[in-house]
Amino acid sequence: MRHSDVKASSLLSQSIAVQRWDVIDVARGLAILAMIVYHFSWDLSFLQLIETNILQVPAWRWFARCIAGSFLMLSGLGLVLAHAKGFHGGAFLKRLLKVGGAALAVTIATYFAFPDSYIFFGILHCIAVSGVLALPFLRLHPIVTLAAGILCLVAPHLLTSPALDAPWLDWLGLGAADPVTNDYVPIFPWFGLVLLGVAAGRLLLARQETMSLAGWRSKGLSSRLLIWAGRKSLPIYLTHQIILLAILYGVLQIVGPNRMAEAQPFMIQCEATCLQNAQPQTCRTLCSCTVETLRQTDLWQKVLNNTTTPEDQTRISRAAQQCLRQSPPS
Repeated sequence: MRHSDVKASSLLSQSIAVQRWDVIDVARGLAILAMIVYHFSWDLSFLQLIETNILQVPAWRWFARCIAGSFLMLSGLGLVLAHAKGFHGGAFLKRLLKVGGAALAVTIATYFAFPDSYIFFGILHCIAVSGVLALPFLRLHPIVTLAAGILCLVAPHLLTSPALDAPWLDWLGLGAADPVTNDYVPIFPWFGLVLLGVAAGRLLLARQETMSLAGWRSKGLSSRLLIWAGRKSLPIYLTHQIILLAILYGVLQIVGPNRMAEAQPFMIQCEATCLQNAQPQTCRTLCSCTVETLRQTDLWQKVLNNTTTPEDQTRISRAAQQCLRQSPPS
């Protein structure tokens, strides 16, 4: 490539980078919308307003991973665009403090709300740390960055060790057991997606065709709303769960918990005991009958509060035996 072509390409990259890309804001807005959908469903499950426990459904878990992955790739791409004309230390530090401060706020808030599963290294923590770790890759060849990203993605399959299970190393994600937390986005493998975003950004800026992508401007109402959400992603992230939980908790006070969701812990324990001597369908029927019988007595609230006495356990066993006598032979 001639020197004039290289210079023209560099000028093109810089002129593109200083623009605000509507298409990236739309993508970030879609990720925010998907996150709200997931957290709304999680809240319904957590408050037992629906029977399904979404944490036990693989499709929901993959949905959550895809959302986190999209945010991380977009953060890598945004890092490239923000510093295409050279590293801006002040702007970078300002963004780092904003994201890092938000991550700290999430940790403090969830520590008081969920002390046994508070968020100590979630999506915001990962974005903040990954932004620092990704800085050297802004000037490396995209192929090198892509290779490093792939290595990060496969690292948990190659380097996992019980020796890395110490709590102060949990942020790496290379321990043999995952910690108990409501949001866990460790450096490995998730930093790999940030690097993929960096590599994609470098490759995009090297192509003249990128001008049409960078120059696209939203005209429809829906895309404008997504752009607004994309540009306000951090405050939306910090406030949406408070709003959702407040609304759904109010709903819970009116309609009460889902009957099947409320009974699920007892059903699991009951069926596990029953399966030692009977078939699964018989156990399901027996335990469902027992639940309905207990609901008609003062025992059910004690079961929910886990305050049953030995005498109560005897009454529960008698209720189960009565249901067993009423069940048709299997």
